[in-house]
Amino acid sequence: MRVAIASGKGGTGKTTVATNLAHLAAAGGCAVAYLDCDVEEPNGHLFLKPAIERQQPIDKQLPIIDFGRCTFCGRCSEVCRYGAIACVNKQVLIFAELCHSCGGCVLACAADAMRETPKPIGELRFGESDAVQFVEGRLNVGEAMSPPAIRAVKAAAPNADLMIFDCPPGTSCPAIEGVRGSDLVLLVTEPTPFGLNDLKLAVEMVRVLRLPMAVVLNRCDIGNDEVRRYCDAQRIPIWAEIADDRTVAEAYSRGQLACDAVPAFGDAIRALLGRILEGATP
Repeated sequence: MRVAIASGKGGTGKTTVATNLAHLAAAGGCAVAYLDCDVEEPNGHLFLKPAIERQQPIDKQLPIIDFGRCTFCGRCSEVCRYGAIACVNKQVLIFAELCHSCGGCVLACAADAMRETPKPIGELRFGESDAVQFVEGRLNVGEAMSPPAIRAVKAAAPNADLMIFDCPPGTSCPAIEGVRGSDLVLLVTEPTPFGLNDLKLAVEMVRVLRLPMAVVLNRCDIGNDEVRRYCDAQRIPIWAEIADDRTVAEAYSRGQLACDAVPAFGDAIRALLGRILEGATP
């Protein structure tokens, strides 16, 4: 089962939920993989502390031109939806930072003057934390687009009964790429005006992708009841409510798994894990 842990905004506790879920699932005998898809700022390793066994580069395919074949017809520029290729005065300019590696320009070139070449944009790290299989993607500093790196992380998923994807926050392209293809999306939020606003955006994103979802309400005893009322009106189940607890924040600051430090937090995550493993449909 592929479970995406997502959020409409950062700081809601998404990685805390994801890492503790993975740890408790493995402790219960489940074959589990944790995949950190938040490639711009991965931090799951701070809590799971995996022993890294190997690393490999993440490559992005970029077009290059054989000017001996090029007829400067401009077809490659016409098919590029992202403005990554421009044909100007018998020249073809490629803007690598805009390229989405879709390969459309290569397919469109009737003169067979274009091919693709790999460019390193990041790194995959593989390891193990107790019985948790660990995969992490890291985007190189200065790279403009993270979806190719997120796709590489997901493609590297090992065989496991439960795959937990720790997705980038928000609702833009990285978040969409993170949750795409999941069997379940858990949206982590908090009962504040900002939490509700960004939860609404995340819900619309998941609905466009036609994925089942449930909500995890973190720090549930602060703020107000607007998030609960919204979820009730939208028929979105709240699968876990986690109380605000300073000791959870203290464990987080030490890089410690909260389920080991705070029994009540561990109980809430175990109950959430139970719902996931039972195959309940939101």
